[in-house]
Amino acid sequence: MNPSAPRVLVVGPSWVGDMVMAQSLFCALKQHQPDMQIDVLAPGWSLPLLKRMPQVRAGIEMPLTHGELGLRRRWRLGRSLRGNYEQAIVLPGSLKSALVPFFAGIKQRTAFLGEQRYGLINDIRALDKEVLPMTVQRFVALGQAATDAQPPRFAAPRLRVDADNQQHLVQTLGLSLHKPAVALMPGAEYGPAKQWPLAHFAALARELVAQGQQVWVLGSNKDHAAGEAIAQQAGSTREVLNLCGRTQLVDAVDLIALCAAAVSNDSGLMHIAAALDIPSIALYGSSTPTHTPPLSDKARVIYLALECSPCFKRVCPLGHTRCLSEITPKQVLAMLEDVS
Repeated sequence: MNPSAPRVLVVGPSWVGDMVMAQSLFCALKQHQPDMQIDVLAPGWSLPLLKRMPQVRAGIEMPLTHGELGLRRRWRLGRSLRGNYEQAIVLPGSLKSALVPFFAGIKQRTAFLGEQRYGLINDIRALDKEVLPMTVQRFVALGQAATDAQPPRFAAPRLRVDADNQQHLVQTLGLSLHKPAVALMPGAEYGPAKQWPLAHFAALARELVAQGQQVWVLGSNKDHAAGEAIAQQAGSTREVLNLCGRTQLVDAVDLIALCAAAVSNDSGLMHIAAALDIPSIALYGSSTPTHTPPLSDKARVIYLALECSPCFKRVCPLGHTRCLSEITPKQVLAMLEDVS
C-alpha cells in the first residue's frame, strides 16, 4: 500500500439501490487515480455489500439510524477520523450527513449544497438536474473536477459474487439447481406505490412453473407475507420458494447471481440484479426510469408513463395504482422471454 496515496472518505447513501449506484463513483475515482484509498461511511447493513466492491478499501459504520441526528456521536466519530483523509465526498443531501467530515477536519469537503450546508461543505458543486437527470450521474459528477460541466461517463456497478457462500446457501436453504430459477422481488422499501400487485407476481410465477422453471421469491423479513401469498396463489409452494426473510442482503447477491433472470419493482434488489448483469425486468410506477434506471444492457424497463406518473408518493394519491396494476403478467412474461 502506497502511504502517499490520496485518501478519500465517501459518505454513502442510506438506500440499497443508491449504495449500489455509488459503486460507479468509486470506479471513476479509481480510474482517475488507481492508487486512491476509498473508505465509505455507511449504515451497518451496507458494510457486507461494500465488501463486494473491490474499489472500496474499508466500510466505516455510521452508528446511527436513518434520520437520527445524534450530534454528540457524530462529533466523536468525526474526531476519531481526524488526519485520515484529504477529501470527503458527501452523497446524501442532508445537513446531518455533512457533519462527520466537518468534525473530522477534512480539508476538502465536496458535495452539492443540499440543505443549505454552507461552511459544512466547502467544495460546493452546482446541481443542474436537466444536465444530470440520473442519480448515478450526480454521484459520479462529485468525483470530477469542479470545472468539468459535461455529463460524466461512468462504468455500471458490478458486484462480486462469493461462490463459497452460494454453495452454503444452496445447501442450507435446500435449493435445487436442476431447473433454471427466476427471481421475483415483490418488495419496495419506499412504499406500496412502487409495488406491482401480488396477484400479478403469482400469475407470472404460475406461467414460469408451467414452462419448466422454478421461482425464488426474494426480499427482507418485511416481504415474507408477500412471498407466502405469491407461492400460495401460484398454487405451487414446491416450485415457488418463498425465501423472504431467510437470507441477509449480501446473500441475495449470491442467490440472484444463480438465477437465469429476475423480475423486480424499482427497488434495491432491482439494482443488485442489474449489478450482477443478469437478464431482468424492472417495473416502474410511481417512480421513473429517467432518474434511477437499472444499469445493465440486459435489463428491460416497463413503465406506462400515465398522466399521473411519476408522482414519487409512497401510497398512490388517487387510490388506484393503475401505473402498476395495468402492467399485465403477459407483458412481463413476453419481455422476459425476449431478454432471456
